[in-house]
Amino acid sequence: MSITSGLVLYAVIWFMTFLVALPIRLRTQGDVGEVVPGTHASSPEHHYLKKKAWITTGVAAVLWAIIAGIIISGVIPISSFDWTESLPPIQ
Repeated sequence: MSITSGLVLYAVIWFMTFLVALPIRLRTQGDVGEVVPGTHASSPEHHYLKKKAWITTGVAAVLWAIIAGIIISGVIPISSFDWTESLPPIQ
């Protein structure tokens, strides 16, 4: 795995993890009961974005290490994903 593909893999894992973490512990204005005029009741009152970004960074690093280790070690070979058998055999 090259550096570029490792960074792309980390970025994909980070954003997927972040999108999963966003709704966790989300408190809306409707939940609190103080809706600001001109906003929806579902607008976040307390979102904790900085904390979620740091937690996401740690979780994504662990997931990346596991997935990158599997890819680099060859535990699951690329040929196992070649369902159409269009890739040439590995010499």
